[in-house]
Amino acid sequence: MLLDVVHVQTCHDFALILEFDNGERRLFDMMPYIDQKPWVKLKSDNTFQAAFVENGTVAWPGNVDIDPETLYELSVPA
Repeated sequence: MLLDVVHVQTCHDFALILEFDNGERRLFDMMPYIDQKPWVKLKSDNTFQAAFVENGTVAWPGNVDIDPETLYELSVPA
């Protein structure tokens, strides 16, 4: 089942609080990914905090995003 992200909130420790279109709120930890391409770009300045929802997933300036299935499957209830 593919669920879209409808809202994202960033946390100071490279975590995301996500709301999906089924009403669930979940917490996703980006730390395991933050040193990998393309997400390493998110470590500079305040880029990580500039997260936004685009096409049902989380994206950042510079054409960086992450698969919504990954966000759902690897997150925990918030």
